[in-house]
Amino acid sequence: MSILINKDTKVITQGITGKTGMFHTEKCIEYANGKNCFVAGVNPKKAGEKILDVPIYGTVKEAAADTGATVSVIYVPPAGAAAAIWEAVEAELDLVICITEGIPVKDMLVVRNAMKHRVAQGFKETLLLGPNCPGLITPDEIKIGIMPGHIHKKGRIGVVSRSGTLTYEAVAQLSELGIGQSSAVGIGGDPINGLKHIDVMKAFNDDPDTDAVIMIGEIGGPDEAEAALWCKENMKKPVVGFIAGVTAPAGKRMGHAGALISGGADTADAKLAIMEECGFTITRNPSEMGRLLKGLL
Repeated sequence: MSILINKDTKVITQGITGKTGMFHTEKCIEYANGKNCFVAGVNPKKAGEKILDVPIYGTVKEAAADTGATVSVIYVPPAGAAAAIWEAVEAELDLVICITEGIPVKDMLVVRNAMKHRVAQGFKETLLLGPNCPGLITPDEIKIGIMPGHIHKKGRIGVVSRSGTLTYEAVAQLSELGIGQSSAVGIGGDPINGLKHIDVMKAFNDDPDTDAVIMIGEIGGPDEAEAALWCKENMKKPVVGFIAGVTAPAGKRMGHAGALISGGADTADAKLAIMEECGFTITRNPSEMGRLLKGLL
């Protein structure tokens, strides 16, 4: 079992004809059941062609109708990425995963508001993962995104993180200890994004094949605190928590566009305190995440 995606998921790559999109789609096709999962690419100028033996369509709607794909992954450059997200939403896909980094905040504000308005009008809700995220993986079944497949191991631990590299770090620690993962999800570090920690924690809580979770956050924003408060009331599984940025000075942007402390409850210390109060096993040392999780099993 997994959350969001599995070996039967059919995927469209938006931006497959670009250097980045082609490189990572090829790696995803080579991983586990990828050859059967990646069924279409989109580029209006190259419709009818094939790349990596994947057929190219003019629009997401055409690709979905012809292949039965329900998920898309976006490697479109920043200027056109929000429009690519909206195209996938209008095609009524289940899930859109946007890898692109550097999308203007205003563009994301417009598309997120349009998505909410569309759902309010009674249209189907399309989930968004990202932007500026590494994607997600269900080990030995499917990976959609840019994470290194070889460090993952099939198992029963969920991983959710705002940081791509810390997702890989947690996964590698678990795998080295012989502990596999049910799914690993990178939600991205931008201030305006799709799925939040709380959404992924709800999915892991409901998943009968996930036994425990590592939740990794960053400074800036209220997301981790909101997830922790939900977990205190609802989570039936043990959680290890880590927040990156303990030494970050207030007011200084750190790497991710959303990692900016405004002061108060969005510092690393404040978030770690809330997580601890809510029953998480917390660590200030990222190298201990796997070991602490093992101790909870």
